[in-house]
Order: sequence, then C-alpha cells, then structure tokens
Amino acid sequence: MAEYIIETANNKWEVVVGLEIHCQIISKSKIFSPSSTEFGDEPNTNVSFIDAGMPGMLPTLNRECVHQAVKTGLGLNAKINNYSEFSRKNYFYADMPTNYQITQYRYPLVGEGIVTVDLSDGTSREIGIERMHIEQDAGKSIHDLSPTKSFIDLNRAGVGLMEIVTKPDFRSPEEAGAFLRKLRSIVRYLGTCDGNMDEGSMRCDASISVRPLGEQSLRNRAEIKNVNSVKFVMQAIESEAKRQVEIYESGGTVEQQTCRFDQVSGTTKFMRKKEYADDYRYFPEPDLQPLILTDEYINKIKEEMVELPDVKKKRFVEQLGLTAYDAMVICENKETAEFFEKAAEGHDAKKVANWMMGDFFAMLNKKRLDITQSPVSAENLGKLVELVSKNVISGKTAKDVFEIMAETGENPEKIVEEKGLKQVTDTAEIEAIIDKIIADNPENVAAYKSGKTNLCGWFVGQIMKVSQGKANPAIVNKLIREKLDN
Repeated sequence: MAEYIIETANNKWEVVVGLEIHCQIISKSKIFSPSSTEFGDEPNTNVSFIDAGMPGMLPTLNRECVHQAVKTGLGLNAKINNYSEFSRKNYFYADMPTNYQITQYRYPLVGEGIVTVDLSDGTSREIGIERMHIEQDAGKSIHDLSPTKSFIDLNRAGVGLMEIVTKPDFRSPEEAGAFLRKLRSIVRYLGTCDGNMDEGSMRCDASISVRPLGEQSLRNRAEIKNVNSVKFVMQAIESEAKRQVEIYESGGTVEQQTCRFDQVSGTTKFMRKKEYADDYRYFPEPDLQPLILTDEYINKIKEEMVELPDVKKKRFVEQLGLTAYDAMVICENKETAEFFEKAAEGHDAKKVANWMMGDFFAMLNKKRLDITQSPVSAENLGKLVELVSKNVISGKTAKDVFEIMAETGENPEKIVEEKGLKQVTDTAEIEAIIDKIIADNPENVAAYKSGKTNLCGWFVGQIMKVSQGKANPAIVNKLIREKLDN
C-alpha cells in the first residue's frame, strides 16, 4: 500500500489514528427501559421515567441488546467475555438527565478482535479491535431553533449503543474510511445496527496524532467527536494531521484536546481539553448485577450467524469467477449481494456481475434509487444476460432492451418478442445481405483485396445497418471475411 506521509522541508511525518465508533443497537426498546427507539417521532414522546432520570427509577437490562452486541462481537472476530459489568461514567451534559451514563469500563462485554479492510490499490490490512462495550446514549441538544435558547429532545436518551474501540492501527485517512465502510457492512449484514450515519445511528470519534517517520512512541492526540460520515472522518484526519505537523514544525507542542470537525471550512475546531478516565469518576453501577454469559448462550448465537462480507466475497471469487474488485463492491451491501445471487442463479455469474457493475448501477444512480427500489428485478436481469449468452439478441440490442426494462420493469423475453428484436442467425439470410452489399460496392471490394483490410469494418457496418442490427455479429464477421478473401 502507498504510504500516507506528510512531508515538510525538515521532516517526514506519519499519522497515527484510532477510532471509537458508536453503533445504535437495533432493538424495539431502549437498553434499560421499555421506551420505543423509533427514529423521527415527535420530540420527547419516547421517554420513560427511567430515561428522564427521575428519582427511584431502576434500570432493567434489555436482553435483546445483549444478544445483538454478542452477535456483533462475533462478526468482528472478537472474544466474547463470559463476565462483564456495568459502571457509572459521571459527567454533566444538559441532555444527560442523570448526570451519569451507564456504560462498561473495566470489564467490557467484548474483547480483542480483528477486521480486515480492502484498500484501493488491491492490498488488505488487518485492524485490531481493542474492545466493544454496551452503554446508553444521551439525548440530543438542539441549538438552531432559536437565537437565544437551546432545546432538549430525550427520545434518544437511553437508546442502546455498542461502542467499538480500535487499536491505533490506522496510518492514513483511506484506511479509516475503508474500516468504517467494512464495519457498516458487517453490522448491516448482521442486522444489529442500520449504519445510517446521517441519522446518528452510527457516529465516529477519531483520535489523531502525528510523529516523525520511524518514531515508535505515541504523542499527544486530539479527539474529533461525533463525525457523521465516512467522507468527513477522512477529511478530519487529514486536516488535523496537517494542523499538528504545523505546530511541531514551528516548535510548539500539541495539547491533548477534544475537537469538532467543521464541515464548511473542512478544519477541526477546539472544544475543550481532553478528559482522562479519572475525570469521569467511574464506579460499579449499583443498580445492575454483573452480566454473566454461558458458553452455551454464546454458541447458540454463533449458530445464528449469517455469511459475512469477507466469506461471501471469497466464495464469489473462487466459485463464481468474479474479480476481487467486483466481489468487494457487490458484497459491501447485503441487499446488493442478495440481488446478485438471485440474478446469477442458473446464468453466467461473471456476465451478470459485469451488467451490475455497468449499466445496472448507472441506472440506479441516474434514477437515485436504492437497489431494493430497482424497476429491474434480479430474475429479469438474469434473463437478459441469458438472452445475450444464447445469441438471441446482441449485446448492443441488450442495452436497448435494458433501457425499456428500466422504464417499464417488463420481462426482457417479452420485450424482445413484441418488438421483433431477435438476432438473425440464419446463415443463408445473412449471406444474401452480404452478397448484395459486395455486388453494390465493387470499388471497396477491390480496395480491400489490394490491402486495405480495415475496410472489413465498413462492410460489417453496412450489413448491420441493412439488417437493422439484428444480424449476429460473429456470423457476419466470419462470412464477410470468407467472401472478401476468396
């Protein structure tokens, strides 16, 4: 992989990044209360006394949140801990009614794991997972509804989160972006988080530092909070790394601090000095017992696991003949992979992949449709590929048929039949057209025989024109050469 190095007149600098990703757990109710987790409801309508931090209210752990977190841990190739416990993390936010967050600190639910990311140059890198724990989300502060007031919506307060903490293994913005896309793909395959960063159900904090190339120790870092898109995470890393290099190059020192990413200016902005664990005054949550999982419980969840992107990609390459790149793109999204498998069933999988990577994806982009909204069904795309494979229609005609399918959703076989688009494969019929064109163009025939063999293409074009594109190109090329060479 090409190195991401910031080079100055005096030095070469390496960026070191670790990520913390908060994934909202898919569950009908919150992690410690029965309130709904439905996104988009009216503000402060999905709030129980527990979420509002009312005195005397006791949390009850949501079994489904634990189940979803264990499944995610397995998807990260991580160790599931039989013993974990909850702690109180004490801090004040206006949208945190209790002034503490119930989370996991010393004993998380999930331990170390590994995620492999694919990079644009065709190489792969393994990124270490440090831990994953479950916790409750805070509410939401809204500052843009009034010039003088802020508003609090507690609908999100108490929603279950999985916090995935990586090791500081990233050395470029591209690696961080590839990891986020892979993680989003994994949780979507598993059905444990919808991965919608624009809705806040997946948010990323990036801890960024720089050091001279070759230096092994870690320097002070800045943590960029709550970045809500892959593109912005990559931009934030690049911007913050350059800021830190400029400070070091001018003889300064980078402070440990918390920042936000300004999407308009594309730069990071100081928020506050970085907190340390002692600042949060962690202590065991007195209202919740330690969480103890049996091996039997964990093994049962293992049996539920679906085929994940890496395994599916390998199968598509080894068994279906796809390129590694095509398989990576198709497998990134579960719905796309399922569509492809349906379309390829009983047909040439590589040709189906070519159509999907070309005309099909272009059609979806043009119409701004999700694959689940495609007017062209998987079965009909497979039928179209088969029509070309069996020489019923030419590749050029297939593109015209596809355009009709994209507008009407009709079966390609019906379109071909009704519009009379079947290829002419009758040799005698094609020969008759060739003989007439040869007879009508003696000068071009003579030129061809004198050495201007590129005129063969002109003859093919004339034949296709007369046949209205229906003549089989392979047969045309074979017959015209035979006749001109005699």
